[in-house]
Amino acid sequence: MTRRGINVLLIFALLFASCSDAGNSGAKKNVVKVAFWGSPDEIGIIKDSAKDWEAAHPEVEVRFEHTPFGGYTSKILTRIAGGAAPDIIATEVNMFVSFATKGVLEDLNPFIAKDETFSLSDFFPEVADRFTVDGKVFAIPRDTAPFACVFYNKDLFDKEGIPYPKDDWTWEDLLEKAKQLTRTDEMGRVTQYGFYGWAWQNFVYGAGGALVDDIKQPRKCLLTRPESKEGLQFFTDLINKHKVMPTPVALANLGMGVDIMFSSGRLAMFLSGVWETPTLRTRSFRWDVAMFPIHSKGIRKFGTGGTGYAILKSSRNKEVAWEVVKALTGPKGQEELAEKGLAQPARKTVAEGPAFAQNDAPPANKKMLNEAVRYTVYDPFHPQWREIEAKIITPELELLFNGRESVEEAAGKIVSQTDAVLNKETENRNSR
Repeated sequence: MTRRGINVLLIFALLFASCSDAGNSGAKKNVVKVAFWGSPDEIGIIKDSAKDWEAAHPEVEVRFEHTPFGGYTSKILTRIAGGAAPDIIATEVNMFVSFATKGVLEDLNPFIAKDETFSLSDFFPEVADRFTVDGKVFAIPRDTAPFACVFYNKDLFDKEGIPYPKDDWTWEDLLEKAKQLTRTDEMGRVTQYGFYGWAWQNFVYGAGGALVDDIKQPRKCLLTRPESKEGLQFFTDLINKHKVMPTPVALANLGMGVDIMFSSGRLAMFLSGVWETPTLRTRSFRWDVAMFPIHSKGIRKFGTGGTGYAILKSSRNKEVAWEVVKALTGPKGQEELAEKGLAQPARKTVAEGPAFAQNDAPPANKKMLNEAVRYTVYDPFHPQWREIEAKIITPELELLFNGRESVEEAAGKIVSQTDAVLNKETENRNSR
């Protein structure tokens, strides 16, 4: 081979090495993995919440890893055990209990203490407190989600000439409007329901009752208290006495989701959270929300959800992960979620600003949720509470709501079985 040919080969070799190095350089981005859940409508919204931060930090790739909500906790714990965990996880306020009690979350206090750009006081204190255990902050709130939204179909209300519900309405107002908006055919079959709600806890809390004696250290179930039973009775009467709300079996037999029933005029009102908004905005009808009604005793309380982002102890990239968590929960990230209707921001200034409360997109009355945060009640902070719900509370309440048990029977069984679990856990903790 001639000297010229050798030189040409050397040039090509150098070019190839240069291209290879450039490719490798691109591949060496600092990758931060974020586990999250979400419906098809939500996935794109959540991924977009970090796009501005990523654009400003091209050396970091935020890799979102979608995991279905069902089984989310167990799948994340399995990944941790297998050494294949993400750096950051989205955690709902109740599944957070499972992660916190397993000891898999990083204490964020050291990051907060040395970060002058961050203050936990910018967030609603109720949700920030939920993510704090024994003074240690284990997650930064992304959103809060009171079960305070009674969605109502304006077209159905206008058709019947019924005034829209207002935030100061009562349980009696709810029942009266639900009766007025329930329709049956000549065979007596319900063709339009006045109300549907899954958040039965609201009625227990609103009547002055409670699920347990102490949310943070539950030792006793209180569903047999008179106030708790009053709330359960009102809820089940909506189904079995007044027949303004479908039983769980009837709802399943209808073969359509509540959102379809609501938007198609088969349901006048339903109780849920603001996360229903993105789907409802795609439907062609007029709707809004009112705050869950107040009891005649003057009590107003309801359950709540919400989400935060936590860094796992197993992450080898904690410093960068902290910056990503700040981006996901920062004003820009929360504004993105708020504008698209997915969530009520956990940052007070964002929740009160143009991205949420002052945003003209439906629901028009979403600003009431900023007041609603004050009345929220979280589920008991107990490592086995979700199991108690699944194996004890839900089966008994299904019997109650389907008219197969009385409130007295269902509440009695729930209390006896739940107390046995709580007492056993207390004994185990004391013996350690």
